[in-house]
Amino acid sequence: MSSNPSNITAIVGAQWGDEGKGKITDFFAGESDFVVRFHGGNNAGHTVIVDGNTYKLHLIPSGVVYGEPMSIIGNGVVVDPKALLDEIAYLKNKGVNPNLMVSDRAHAIMPYHIAMDGALSGHQGDLAAGSTRRGIAPVYADKMFRNGIRMIDLLEPDVFREKLEKGYSFAKGIIEKTLCQSLDISLEEIFNTYLNHGQKLKPYIQDTSVELYKAHKSGKSILFEGAQGISLDVDHGVYPFTTSSNTAAGHISTGTGVSFRDINRIIGVVKAYLSRVGESPLPSEIQGDEADDLREKGGEYGTTTGRPRRVGWLDLVQVRQAVRVNGLTEIALTKLDVLNGFEKLPVCVAYDVDGEQINEMPASLTQYRKAKAVYETLPGWGDLADNVWDQGFDALPETLKDYISFIEQEVACPVKIVSVGPQRHETIIR
Repeated sequence: MSSNPSNITAIVGAQWGDEGKGKITDFFAGESDFVVRFHGGNNAGHTVIVDGNTYKLHLIPSGVVYGEPMSIIGNGVVVDPKALLDEIAYLKNKGVNPNLMVSDRAHAIMPYHIAMDGALSGHQGDLAAGSTRRGIAPVYADKMFRNGIRMIDLLEPDVFREKLEKGYSFAKGIIEKTLCQSLDISLEEIFNTYLNHGQKLKPYIQDTSVELYKAHKSGKSILFEGAQGISLDVDHGVYPFTTSSNTAAGHISTGTGVSFRDINRIIGVVKAYLSRVGESPLPSEIQGDEADDLREKGGEYGTTTGRPRRVGWLDLVQVRQAVRVNGLTEIALTKLDVLNGFEKLPVCVAYDVDGEQINEMPASLTQYRKAKAVYETLPGWGDLADNVWDQGFDALPETLKDYISFIEQEVACPVKIVSVGPQRHETIIR
């Protein structure tokens, strides 16, 4: 049976990764047979609110709360087995029995990766990205060093032992001799604990690439859920203040084994303002009472860390890059309700670097550190009606529609999805 390319949709972050992707993914998950994560690890955090119930997810795709779709953790994801078992238990306690598959090729985060993450953060000083210290960077590094341990290895004691001895001694040498920290956990303790984790996760571990291929060929619908956002992409983001994986839509192929040519809908999630957990220059950042107001109204605290997020005005230089690099077909604009009551809304349209205006994200860290936001200021829209999502796009205030049109013109991509509240139903499709 031939497949329909429109059955595959990708949702990716167009900013710093806290744009509200969880809600948008959850909104579409009810129409999907499979919901798939393709990169990152439990350093990501997605908050989904369904029927007044809040779910905080870190590894399992947001569609899991529906129950019906198959949730898949692809090979491009790095998996902390204990964190995954904890998340499965968390969902079961909330009455959700996860319909889940984990790629047998996904790499496992080991305790020495977490220890190394903390040691590296101190070593990197002002160039540190503000790590969540979940072991993400070291496990991706081990993957490239070919020292990695994959989920399938946890089911094969002899291979696991062989790989663990190499990986453990390599990490121990770096942690103790190079970074002058101590590694307190023994190889034996890791071996026994992780074999046990593997047995508990065995029912979920599959060749997910083959499962997705068969699903696509039979006409099933697949939704890909990105973690983090474009500015955290290790190649295209504000390096080195990035995550350790590729967040761009192009990584779907390598992170899942699904051909990129089969994906014809790529939705970029853009928050109507800006927030950021972690370190780096941030040209449109704001401080003081206005920032506190925005942070409190938007609930801008990290899902994974609880850290207060830095906040600022919408940066269209960043969104412009997201449209181009991801090949976005449309934008989902979120958290417009948070901007209720602001009389004026500055929007960053370019950067000023030593008197020169630049319209694209610079690779130069020197330029980015000097960049000052060039703003155009648009009028606000007061307060939105309580049930505005019921009335459709035409019922939105003219100034809000102007805000949306301005974004579309600046970044050359249509805004097709408008989110005016945290609940699933508080969404307008144009």
